[in-house]
Amino acid sequence: MARRLGPAPEPGQLDEGERLDRRELAALQLARLQQTLRHAYEHVPHYRHSFDAAGVSPEDCRTLADLARFPFTGKADLRDAYPFGMLAVPMSEVRRVHASSGTTGRPTVVGYTERDLSVWADLVARSIRAAGGRAGHKVHISYGYGLFTGGLGAHYGAERLGCTVIPASGGMTARQVQLIRDLQPEIIMVTPSYMLTLLDEFERQGIDPRSTSLRVGIFGAEPWTEEMRREIEERLDIDAVDIYGLSEVMGPGVASECVETKDGLHLWEDHFYPEVVDPVTDEVQPEGAHGELVLTTLTKEALPVIRYRTRDLTRLLPGTARTFRRMEKVTGRCDDMVVLRGVNVFPSQIEEIVLRTPGVAPHFQLHLTREGRLDRMTVRAEARPGTGPEQRAAAAVAIARGVKDGVGVTVEVAVVEPESLERSVGKIRRVVDARSS
Repeated sequence: MARRLGPAPEPGQLDEGERLDRRELAALQLARLQQTLRHAYEHVPHYRHSFDAAGVSPEDCRTLADLARFPFTGKADLRDAYPFGMLAVPMSEVRRVHASSGTTGRPTVVGYTERDLSVWADLVARSIRAAGGRAGHKVHISYGYGLFTGGLGAHYGAERLGCTVIPASGGMTARQVQLIRDLQPEIIMVTPSYMLTLLDEFERQGIDPRSTSLRVGIFGAEPWTEEMRREIEERLDIDAVDIYGLSEVMGPGVASECVETKDGLHLWEDHFYPEVVDPVTDEVQPEGAHGELVLTTLTKEALPVIRYRTRDLTRLLPGTARTFRRMEKVTGRCDDMVVLRGVNVFPSQIEEIVLRTPGVAPHFQLHLTREGRLDRMTVRAEARPGTGPEQRAAAAVAIARGVKDGVGVTVEVAVVEPESLERSVGKIRRVVDARSS
């Protein structure tokens, strides 16, 4: 059993938003939603044009259900407005700018007012507290710092909670291990895939990861499975807790798991209104149905977003540790789904197979090519350090068999050298599509 930092917070220790009942929350959401729609319509040309084209105005939102009448916002809308066309405040009121990596086109640029930054810090602090963190704990942050929202988002949230921040950022894995040993943090915030790289480095140095001071890992910035949670918790003897966010909506801290349940991420619904829609028909789905997560900001000043299509696949469930609804762990992305010879393939399906295969690390890529009229997929998985040629060959056979039996498609498998797959801010690009159009 993982070593807990402390008991779950008592109701009196929760902040004002966490203590709202569902009726109070709905009233607050509606008031904030109506104000956000007016703010976006009056100050962002894109929303004025899109609302007018759809034949709706802010005054048409009289109930929360009325939000379904308003048009969606997509990543392309933000890219088309590059760099500052989506801002709803003068540039003089913007205190910070973040941006996506822009690997598939123009980056999406987002801005924050002073109040936006304060709210963001509050919500990340809430998320760390939900994960078990408390004032006085040391937090080792291995998310990348810079235009990526992970590092600075986690940093200011941890400080807001009253924690001591160790801003390690990404890279220099051996040095990160030394810092964890010497500075003895209780909490680490990092991508789950990089946590596994750190675990491998601990073991390479002959250090038992279970002997460290770490008690909680707060992992986000990429989808990860329950199998990966179990591996991290067993190898490190910690509670592995999920956190969710995206730069277009805020950054990390849109939703977080609570350590006492670890049964899905409670969405901070006093600041973000969630919907799940059918990614094909765009119809809003009932609670409990799977689909694409759509988020509307309720308190953002600099860059409000209305019905933003996250492309993340999940479902909404009733709250447990909090009254806020939960989103199930993201199972994949609409735009990561690969149709291979008529079969829908998600990277999460491959990950489950890779995780249970001896001799390989949980780091992989799907490479798509086309020969003539035939699409081909190669699974490139990193070997664990010290894995010999015979074990690598056996692992490749096991992965290919697992994909064929579990997913229903035939793939090629290459087990490559450790840490040879390209990484960006701690994440591996899951799908590389080299098929000609």
